[in-house]
Amino acid sequence: MFLVVGLGNPGKEYAQNRHNVGFMAADMIFRRYSFSDYKIKANALLAEGTIGHEKVLLLKPQTYMNLSGNAVGEIARFYKIDPSQILVFHDDLDLKPGMVRIKTGGSAGGHNGLKSIDAHIGQMYTRVRIGIGRPEDKALVVDYVLANFSQKELENLNKILELLADNLDIYVEKGDSAYAQKIGVEIHGI
Repeated sequence: MFLVVGLGNPGKEYAQNRHNVGFMAADMIFRRYSFSDYKIKANALLAEGTIGHEKVLLLKPQTYMNLSGNAVGEIARFYKIDPSQILVFHDDLDLKPGMVRIKTGGSAGGHNGLKSIDAHIGQMYTRVRIGIGRPEDKALVVDYVLANFSQKELENLNKILELLADNLDIYVEKGDSAYAQKIGVEIHGI
């Protein structure tokens, strides 16, 4: 069983924010595969489905970004899911828009949602880092991540989210290295 997590903030006012790219990825995955309707569990939206031949839980914590680990930890413990079977989609300021990096373990890199998850399950889960870029002035970071994507940015982002969702079966069946290789090759073609 796998746990796929999209990070973001709940509420319509945050729906198109750069910080909500993880929720956007989860929504694309939900539409691409056969998942149950979301139910509320552990202060999160949780759907169950199958990708390839594997059972997959899709999670959108509803605790706001900084407390995402509460829901991830509770669901992982309840379903006895090892961190190696957890995939988290999130925004990354240090990657240019359109870039994606996939890695297992490592630092939270200042991302409060990842810090919260690390505190609950450790660091040995896989992260799909979706680039949103960074403003030049560090004082503008909070406003930047909570700002909406432009229409052009959304068009480009949707191509990447479709690619990530359409190839998720590779992650489930062959692991993060195969998924990263496939995504990396494809993204360079966008």
